[in-house]
Order: sequence, then structure tokens, then C-alpha cells
Amino acid sequence: MSATQIDTVIIPTRRSAVPAITFTLLLVALAVLPTFLYSVFLMKLLCFVLFAAAFNLLLGYTGLLSFGHAAFFGGSAYVTAHAMKVWQVTPELAILAGVASAAVLGVIIGAVAIRRQGIYFAMITLAMSQMFYFFCLQAPFTNGEDGIQGFSRGYLFGVVNLDDTMNLYYVIAGVTVLSLALIWRIVHSPFGQILSAIRQNEARSISLGYSVQLYKLAAFIMSAALTGLAGALKALLFQFATLADVAWQMSGEVILMALLGGIGTMAGPVVGSGILVGMQNFLATSGMPVTMVLGGTFMVCVLLFRRGVVGEILHLMERRKK
Repeated sequence: MSATQIDTVIIPTRRSAVPAITFTLLLVALAVLPTFLYSVFLMKLLCFVLFAAAFNLLLGYTGLLSFGHAAFFGGSAYVTAHAMKVWQVTPELAILAGVASAAVLGVIIGAVAIRRQGIYFAMITLAMSQMFYFFCLQAPFTNGEDGIQGFSRGYLFGVVNLDDTMNLYYVIAGVTVLSLALIWRIVHSPFGQILSAIRQNEARSISLGYSVQLYKLAAFIMSAALTGLAGALKALLFQFATLADVAWQMSGEVILMALLGGIGTMAGPVVGSGILVGMQNFLATSGMPVTMVLGGTFMVCVLLFRRGVVGEILHLMERRKK
């Protein structure tokens, strides 16, 4: 069977109204939520939803476990903050600079890492991420442990004042929803179906004539760029970029979000980031040991929900259909 024939088999041909309805409901929910929840918390949550969704594009749909995504997240935050504070550019150009830097970093790390598989791939991404961490620690423009802080958000396209909290909220919400729609489109495109085929059986994909390394590198760069977008938005929200954004713990957090929600599902990163960010926000003022509680929660979820919360729900629904 040729590659073209495989495409015609694995690509769904019937259009469904479910994605459009889902994204419409999501927009309605985002418009209403500031009435009930603190808007800064919602904006932080949206940044991490995008971060987790970008990571899930690589792990859930391509089968590549990266331990170094903090480099793209924090690196983009540094570039965005530097562009805003030193270059005095507009917010949209600063965000584009951050995304471009993350994509370039994705090309460098991805070109090296995809030559290996499994645990070797994960260790290479971790090692290169730690190299980038020490670069950020020593580089003059990052201000070391102080980070980059104290810059104005400015006006988006010279019109929208981002120092207004609700303006910033709608911008971050809009960018996040559009990015999720883009990820959905990638996953359900012929390119995404080939990524899924590579994840399921790489040897067979090679035998069918696909250039697996190029597809993996393309997925890695896309994931890095979208992660950079999340980091740029977070820098714009809190008006600072620090070493915490490029530390290995940040890579661990996004892995936790994806696993808690359920890898390989669109809703999984949303649920996982909601659980983790919500718990961090609650535990921060409770006096309880945050790390221990999060670790215990992760252990319980791994033991009881091995597919993640969304994955288990979908699995139960499929079993009932049978």
C-alpha cells in the first residue's frame, strides 16, 4: 500500500460540527469566567493551557517525550521582556520575537535530539535545556538571578492598551483559543495523521516512504514555537522573566499537566493545567507543603487514572458503547 493510499484511509472525510461547537462554547465560557474568577489567575491558567497543549502536540501525537520544553518557554519570555524593555518595540513585535527565538532554539535542539529515541531523546533534551539554563544565568541581558522586570506592556497595534487588565485578558484568551484551534487543525490534517502513524509504528512509516526524521523535526519546531508563544504571553502578563521559567522544574510541571489531563487528547492539557495551576494557587496560601501535596496527587492519579482524567473518561465512554 502506498503512502497516498494510506492517507486516504486514515484521514476522516466526514466533516463534524463538534469542533466548531466546542470552540464556540469555550469562547462563551472565557467571556463569562472573569465574572466569577480572578482575571489574573485566569490569564495565568490560559498561558499554561497553551504550554501544555503545545507539549501534548509533541508527546501525545508524535510520541516524543521532551524534558527540555522549559528552554522554549523561558527563552521566549526572556526575549519578549528584553524586546519590550530595551528595544522599546510594540507588544506584537515583542511576542513575535519571542516565538521566533523559540522556533530557532527548537531547530537547534530538535536537530540534535531526534537522532535518538526513547529515554536517550529525553535525556538529550534535558541536557540541552540545562545548558540553556546556565547560559541564561550567565548572559548579561538576562540580569542573572534578578531577571528582566519592570517594563510597560504598551499598546497592541498602537491601539489596545494592555495595561488595562480586561484588555489583556481578552487578548490572551483570544490568542490561546486560536492557538488551540491551530493545534486541532494540525492534528487532524494529513501531516498530523502521519505524526500519529509515526507514534504508533515508526518502522512501518519508514517502510512506506515517509521521511520520519523530517516529520519529527517539524513537529518539534511547531511545539517549540507554540510553547514560546505561551512563554511570551506569560512574560507580558507578569511583566518579568526569570530563571524559574527556564529551570528543569518547569519542564516537569508541563509533563505533569499533560499526564494528569490525558495525553493524546485535546481536552487533556486544559484539564491537567487547570488541576495543577488551581492546586498551586490554593496551596500557596494554605500553609501546606505544595511540592509534597502535588507529588501525592500525581501518584494517586497515576495509580487510579493511568490514561489521565480525560483519557479515562473517554475510555469509559467507549466501553459503554460496546
